[in-house]
Amino acid sequence: MTLHDAPKAKTGGIDARAAMEELNAEAGQYNIWLRTQANAPAQKAWFKPTSVEESGRMAQGRVAGGQMKALPHHWKWKEISPYLLKIADVAKKADIPPTEFADRQQFLLTNPGLGGRLQVAAAIRCAVSIYNPADVARAHLHSPNATRTILSEYGGYTNVEGERCDAMRGDLMLTPNGTWHDHGNDGKEPVMWIDTLDWPLLEFLDCIWLDEEAPGLSGNQRAQNETIPRGYSHRLYGKGGMMPRIAHQRGIGQVTSPFFHFKGVEIKDNLIAMRNDVRDAYEGTPIDFQNPVTGGPLFTTLGYGAQLLKPGEETRFKRETSSTVYVCMHGRGQTEVAGRTFDWEENDIFVVPNFLWRRHINTGKNDAILYTMSDRPLLEKIGQYRTQGMDADGKVEQIVS
Repeated sequence: MTLHDAPKAKTGGIDARAAMEELNAEAGQYNIWLRTQANAPAQKAWFKPTSVEESGRMAQGRVAGGQMKALPHHWKWKEISPYLLKIADVAKKADIPPTEFADRQQFLLTNPGLGGRLQVAAAIRCAVSIYNPADVARAHLHSPNATRTILSEYGGYTNVEGERCDAMRGDLMLTPNGTWHDHGNDGKEPVMWIDTLDWPLLEFLDCIWLDEEAPGLSGNQRAQNETIPRGYSHRLYGKGGMMPRIAHQRGIGQVTSPFFHFKGVEIKDNLIAMRNDVRDAYEGTPIDFQNPVTGGPLFTTLGYGAQLLKPGEETRFKRETSSTVYVCMHGRGQTEVAGRTFDWEENDIFVVPNFLWRRHINTGKNDAILYTMSDRPLLEKIGQYRTQGMDADGKVEQIVS
């Protein structure tokens, strides 16, 4: 019999599965498992048409050991923001504030489908931070890439590689892997922002590391000295189509953006200027934030963008093999995803995991602006990014980007 011949059933033969499971009871001590189940992927075949409600199902038993599937979820600002105020109150009254024993003052978002893991999608972690006046997070660098999306009117500051960036609402601040950075609040009111990192990916690859011994700090000093003039990266890289002829390396990371500060007012103005010229049936008016040196995404693992929806605008259904986290910066609306409807408003956060159909609707009287954070660059790098849409007649079409 060759390896490819189908085995013949024997009358009165033993129950092979039961026999192998019995053997597994003793084989486990040798860190092996005698296979008794077929593979059963959580996702359906990509090109097989499916309804917008279907989301795939996980396997059972050993072949599904550790398998988890992120679910669509909506974090409403009116429900989660009170906990920021509670954290801030604790920090005010504590003899040792959270910045000392936890390094941060924040809560992390957890996806209900991921068993309590500190992540919102397979490769994305999100946290929401609050810092009281005079709070400072110690200078550090780490292997994950990170950003801050500013929610408060004044967002404090982030100092990246000696360049201080003062933040306002809607700003996107980059702290690429291998860059020294600290952040704090020198204003009169608490500041709030969303932290987004590719931490789960680096954790899976066993490549998480962090350093807090920043060069040049002395005594109890927590923040870096300003060694580069404020606005440096914006002056060099803030105008499209013009590139300074200099060495672009900042920090010790590879293929990271030297442009650290996208300003919310400019993002909004650009979207409004484009709203009548750039139209996408699936995205409204979308833009991507780019590494000005490479023309590619900000990080090799995470991509960031924004999109504007006009009042009453409804996009068509679309799905991707990547996962996307959204935050509403302006306006209000709805997102339908896998048969569920999320009614969102300013500062709300929601996640659309991979393979799920979704569409957006602006239900307000003004333009709505969503910021997006996606692991699409990672999927593109490994050749696994695909996307489909439904045309006006509901027919599935392949979208070539």
